[in-house]
Amino acid sequence: MDKKILGIITARGGSKGVPGKNIKLLGGQPLIAYSIEAAKKSGVFDRIILTTDDARIADVAKKYGCEVPFMRPKELAADDTQHLPVLRHTINWLKDNEGYVPDYVMTLFPTCPLRQPEHIREAVEIITKTEADSVFGVSPVPGHYNPYRSMTKDAEDRLALINGQPVRKRIMRRQDLPASYASNGMIYLFKTDNLFKYDEDAGMLGDDVRALVIDPKYNVDIDTPEDWAIAEATFQKPNFNG
Repeated sequence: MDKKILGIITARGGSKGVPGKNIKLLGGQPLIAYSIEAAKKSGVFDRIILTTDDARIADVAKKYGCEVPFMRPKELAADDTQHLPVLRHTINWLKDNEGYVPDYVMTLFPTCPLRQPEHIREAVEIITKTEADSVFGVSPVPGHYNPYRSMTKDAEDRLALINGQPVRKRIMRRQDLPASYASNGMIYLFKTDNLFKYDEDAGMLGDDVRALVIDPKYNVDIDTPEDWAIAEATFQKPNFNG
């Protein structure tokens, strides 16, 4: 494909759930290294860039072969900073300072260390064939969490299905449930133009969003110490081969 694809790894320094998680060692190497290595091995990117406000994270990323052409402004690294302005800043900086404008962007969160090169390649294949606005990484929702079984309750603790119907309309047999999917955080591939069309934080996805369904065994998204423990246990499994 002759389209330019940019990989953007986002990693600010102020993690609260797991302090210093982006460069904390997991399975013998820094957490951020897994995303860099998967991106490089995929072979689909003409550039892989880190946006961070932390010099330590920048140094580790460079060691593993990631570009760090700028440091992220502090105002874009607060606890409540949304993702969209960070990505817009990256694209605008590259355009203004290097004249580089990619056709597609993939956001690679370091918190998903089990993302594989083939997941990245599959996403690119999908967006190339369909010309969709984006490809979104999802995994099947287990039957007992299926939204068709979800309920709400009112002030008197009266239950109703999430769609407002009475609970007696609940689908009882797992086999009868429509398949549903949830984001796993691993893949966000989208047309660069989407970043400037919509102001919602998820505006990057656009309107035509295609699914890349990923095996739940890769579903590790590290935000808490409990997530970190799950990731460590997964890496220690003797039969885990990624």
